[in-house]
Amino acid sequence: MASDAIRLTPKAARKLIFAALTGAGTAPANATYFTEAILDTELSALEGHGFYWLQFYCEHVQSGKVDGKAKPSVKKLSPVAFRADAKNGFAHPAIEKGFAKLIPAAQKFGIAGLAVHNSYNAATLGFHTGTLARNGLLAFGFTNATPSIAPVGAAKPVIGTNPISLAVPGAKGKIALLIDQSASAVAWTAVKRAADEGRAIPLGWAIDKDGKPTTDAKRGLEGSMAPSGGYKGFGQGLIVEIMCAALAGALRGPQMGSFMANDGKPIGCGQFFIAIAPDGFSGGQFAKQVTALAKSITAQQGARLPNARREANQKRLAKAGLPIEPALYERLKSFA
Repeated sequence: MASDAIRLTPKAARKLIFAALTGAGTAPANATYFTEAILDTELSALEGHGFYWLQFYCEHVQSGKVDGKAKPSVKKLSPVAFRADAKNGFAHPAIEKGFAKLIPAAQKFGIAGLAVHNSYNAATLGFHTGTLARNGLLAFGFTNATPSIAPVGAAKPVIGTNPISLAVPGAKGKIALLIDQSASAVAWTAVKRAADEGRAIPLGWAIDKDGKPTTDAKRGLEGSMAPSGGYKGFGQGLIVEIMCAALAGALRGPQMGSFMANDGKPIGCGQFFIAIAPDGFSGGQFAKQVTALAKSITAQQGARLPNARREANQKRLAKAGLPIEPALYERLKSFA
């Protein structure tokens, strides 16, 4: 971040995000939960889906790629199964509306699932699973994306970075543990920003279109992201593709519209969430075991729990302010 970065209080950042989304053509009702997700991402100091991507979200509304005024619907398939249609709008309003059904169903019956189709980028997946965890539910989340990872030994991408997330509920509405990781070695945005800024990338981040490792970010974007852990990362991404394209009935990566082109073509992503009320399944042992597991990790010097860095960043940046480059700040204000 440049030394001339502007610092925004969380209140000012929330106002900027909401104003940019609604100014670009997003209905206020569709922007509220989305605004909180973007703010949470920035407070967590995550590069992927905060201020940087907000400009593209706004462009996509203006170009017609996303219907900012879409009214998502939720179909009840059974007392514990729901299918949300995002209607080619943002993922967040559809997820929010689906969660209004999913949460009470899981709390009542012990487990429930939500599929989302005709959707868009779910942004930071851990925000959604974290929302479920704050409601006392063990949560799994999956979302697929445009193709950026090739099968191991090949060069043509067939699946996206396809993250998976697990959020574990803690005491008093807190999150005990949160895992949010993509199938790629690093976030696609990290390579994209390196390309925009003319920076080299480390070996192991991407391969070029001929399937060779590269340090050239632009060649990496033309080729494939490297899967995390080789074939294991690709396998994780394949699990997500099954959950989102097949089970949720959304599009496969190669069928989707572009995340970058303002061509008016909808994305067509899918998401899937599973929410579990832990006490019944565990015979009342869940909280005790989670606490003991966490202590077995944090008791070791230098070890930390997944999500610990996010929580530390949230406390730090809430006080210090959220940094944003002046050019991007003006760009976002222009939408408002």
